[in-house]
Amino acid sequence: MTVKSTARARKKAAPGVPDSLATGKDAPAELVQLLTPEGERVEHPDYPLTITPEELRSLYRDLVLVRRFDAEATALQRQGELGLWASLLGQEAAQVGSGRAMRENDYAFPTYREHGVAWCRGVDPLNLLGMFRGVNHGGWDPNEKNFHLYTIVIGSQTLHATGYAMGITKDGADDAVIAYFGDGASSQGDVNEAFTFASVYNAPVVFFCQNNQWAISEPTTTQTRIPLYRRASGFGFPGVRVDGNDVLACLAVTRWALDRARSGSGPVLIEAFTYRMGAHTTSDDPTRYRANEETEAWKAKDPISRLKALLEREELADADFFAAVEAESETLGLRVREGVRSMPDPDATLIFDHVYAEPHALVAEERAEYVAYAESFEGGE
Repeated sequence: MTVKSTARARKKAAPGVPDSLATGKDAPAELVQLLTPEGERVEHPDYPLTITPEELRSLYRDLVLVRRFDAEATALQRQGELGLWASLLGQEAAQVGSGRAMRENDYAFPTYREHGVAWCRGVDPLNLLGMFRGVNHGGWDPNEKNFHLYTIVIGSQTLHATGYAMGITKDGADDAVIAYFGDGASSQGDVNEAFTFASVYNAPVVFFCQNNQWAISEPTTTQTRIPLYRRASGFGFPGVRVDGNDVLACLAVTRWALDRARSGSGPVLIEAFTYRMGAHTTSDDPTRYRANEETEAWKAKDPISRLKALLEREELADADFFAAVEAESETLGLRVREGVRSMPDPDATLIFDHVYAEPHALVAEERAEYVAYAESFEGGE
């Protein structure tokens, strides 16, 4: 069997893909939406949102800058400067909307794709890129940013988030937690265990699932017979499906869920219905398993274009504003490129640091053996 024939078989074997993927008309009745793909504001009785023109412009700036450094990262990986990159292309609104809904003391537990949330929490993009370059393990202080280090293990961070949220309750604090994960992770045992504990202990945690339709090459419809947000009812807490390409809806629904969690009403599952416009990671080729028609249909629902349309239609931003954002984007792109290429290689012995909270005899012995081995070469390297 050739790779080519396998790819054709996979495309043909995906009849369960929702019509929305083929038509782009994905507006099931339960989908919360406050900004249409055409950039028109609509209201939802359960999730009202009052927002100023300045806040709308700030969200637009976030979306543009996040997309820019994501694109730079993809290009840098193709040039051999990064080992890998997991692009967020198409998911900017879900991440920026939910990220901006958090208060300063709230805490986020990400996967490895939450670059937009990291941006909202004040993490320098160069820190993210350093991890994918292999020169650090994240590079930011999680307790300073209230943004945990990226988690590669699928779904495990939902348990960490739930435990942290349970601790908040015991401390009597007025904070909440967001656990990010994808549609593929929703099938993991860890995620379902986190749902159970969060529900039973009424933990102040919001489970934010970015349903980008594809778990690498598997469509969501091969994992579930019902919309993902409905799974929450089986665990005893609410689930909401929101238009994941609508930054305003993501902001409003996440803000509601966090407030609910802080009030002692327990967890919420938010399913942000979006689409992964790019590859799963730079090691993936999505043309082998999905049709171009899907991607083209979702381009019409681009999160940045719809917010720009709103700003222009209601004359909330002028040409000077858009030019300034574009100029800032160029500056960020240049800083990212130069910053990554000038990152020094780390001291090899750093791998032995922070293995345990306290000094450990075995780790010290391993460090000494490595140093002696390295020094046995000419030049000590």
